Formats: sequence, C-alpha cells, structure tokens
Amino acid sequence: MPLETSPRVVAVVDDDPSMLRSVQRLLNANGFSTEGYPSAETFLAQAPLQNLGCTIFDIQLGGMSGVELWQHLKESGRDLPVIFITALEDETLERAALEAGCVAYLRKPFAAKSLVAAVNTALIILPRG
Repeated sequence: MPLETSPRVVAVVDDDPSMLRSVQRLLNANGFSTEGYPSAETFLAQAPLQNLGCTIFDIQLGGMSGVELWQHLKESGRDLPVIFITALEDETLERAALEAGCVAYLRKPFAAKSLVAAVNTALIILPRG
C-alpha cells in the first residue's frame, strides 16, 4: 500500500509499451498515481517534475538511457529518487547504480511486491532538488 503521507506521482519511463502499461497498472492497483513515458526525451519534455515523488527508469531506452536520464536530472538540480528496471544482467552497472544512490535495481521479470516495496521506500526519500 502507498504511504498515506505522499500523494506524489510515480513517473515510469520504458520504451516497451507492454512493460510500461504493466508497471503502471501494477502501481495504480496498489494505490499509486502514475505517469508513463515511452522515452527519456518525452519524459524531459512533458513530465511535471515538481509533482514527482519518484521515478522508475528502464536502463535501455531507445535514445538517452535511463542512467543518462538520471544523471541529467541530477546535474540540472532535480535529484529525484530512482528505481531502475532492466533485462540486462550487468553486475558492474548494477553496483555502480546502487553506489550512486538509486533506491533499487530490479531485473526483469521482477516480483510485483519488490517494485511496490521499492516505490514505498523511494517515496520516503525527500527529493533533493
């Protein structure tokens, strides 16, 4: 269940339309408000950053990667909590992302409860930008 004190939006960025829909449906069914974006570029152009509580980025997107998107946000002063989801099995990237401060790094297919728990954790973290 979502934390009652945080009505913030969870932004989901994934270039796979079925995964994007699935993640949004899962989170909506668990009481979270979501916005979905098919690319990093669309997210940057359209996302209401001031309303976001956390972000879920696929690592491999068509253009800018999820990691590059997170770095861009941090460099522009919007250090939002991020959860990475990926089909990649790259332990070096996973370790680097976790050391850089991502909330969770989930490999597809991941358990629904793992994502819900990660979002609840992320919404506790106050955005620093």
